[in-house]
Amino acid sequence: METEERVSAANHVVAVAVVLIDHGRLLALRRSAHREAGAGLWEAFSGRVDPGEEPLAAAYREALEETGIEVEIDPRPVTSYAATRAGVPMIVIVYRAVAKSVSAKVILSDEHDAFAWLTPDEFAERSQIGPLVQAVRTAFDISETT
Repeated sequence: METEERVSAANHVVAVAVVLIDHGRLLALRRSAHREAGAGLWEAFSGRVDPGEEPLAAAYREALEETGIEVEIDPRPVTSYAATRAGVPMIVIVYRAVAKSVSAKVILSDEHDAFAWLTPDEFAERSQIGPLVQAVRTAFDISETT
């Protein structure tokens, strides 16, 4: 491997995304207009894994920080993909989850300005993040077989 390739690989940020499924729909969030990276994009809730933090722990933390919902996350990742946000290369590990409470109320952080419960097809129409759209479809395929 070339030295430049090794440096690039070593500088990837690890992030998690969580597909929260409820009654055949996922919780989609729109990034706030004031965000430097991805303003206006529709996504699943997500965030960086902190140094020393396990990805699954980061997924639980992000759920509470970005939605206020306590979730039950399948510890087996659905998939992962490479992405770039604000010019920074990332590896995104995708999990699927369900809310612990049937009456869970979404409380958005300042990172997002809107939310919607969408089918995978509706999410695909709104989201410009191709690998995440595919990950959502995979999460739903898994949910239907378990």
